[in-house]
Amino acid sequence: MNEAEVLQIIQNVGAFRTGHFVFNSGLHAGTYVNKDAIYPHVGYVSQLSRAMAEKFREDNVEVVLGPANGAIILSTWTAHHLTEMLGREVYGVYADKDGNGGFIIRRGYDKVIAGKRTLIVEDLTATGGSIKKVVEAARAVGADVIGAIAICNRGGVTREAVGNPPRFEALVDLHLEQWPAETCELCRRDIPVNIDVGHGREFLAKKEGKGK
Repeated sequence: MNEAEVLQIIQNVGAFRTGHFVFNSGLHAGTYVNKDAIYPHVGYVSQLSRAMAEKFREDNVEVVLGPANGAIILSTWTAHHLTEMLGREVYGVYADKDGNGGFIIRRGYDKVIAGKRTLIVEDLTATGGSIKKVVEAARAVGADVIGAIAICNRGGVTREAVGNPPRFEALVDLHLEQWPAETCELCRRDIPVNIDVGHGREFLAKKEGKGK
């Protein structure tokens, strides 16, 4: 699957949005990729997961690990396709949020991935922070992290930014303009912040709190 085909899927499910959005990183932008719009379309999820599996089919993957919540689905589908490609079972597991902004491997999955060649999967990355935290959590329980891959890299994220796994891939790279809140052109023009997707609601709550 090439980048044009990936972009077509993202367009087909209506994941591209325009307006004024706030990311988890705190950056603002006039465009947003609503990754959650992909997941109801299981055929597309399967196609994208297979494309991720194809990129690592020669890397002897034993476990696919994704961060909660959305990438739980990706880890299962990618592991399914690798199982078919390799003719042996590849496990699909996930990392839980730890309540402090990080991730933790539990539910017995720490024992599943210990010592095994582990691939980290994610839907979208803007800073690499979530992937890096999952890479660190996996290594902390003894996993051999052999790579990481995202459907969409929208922030020019590098291998170093996601914790320096041997390989970092993305099905598509998007270079969309984004700004810190202090210099946001959309804020300056008083364009309303979207509170339905992204982190606009939290941004406005903090802004109101500072104004009191």
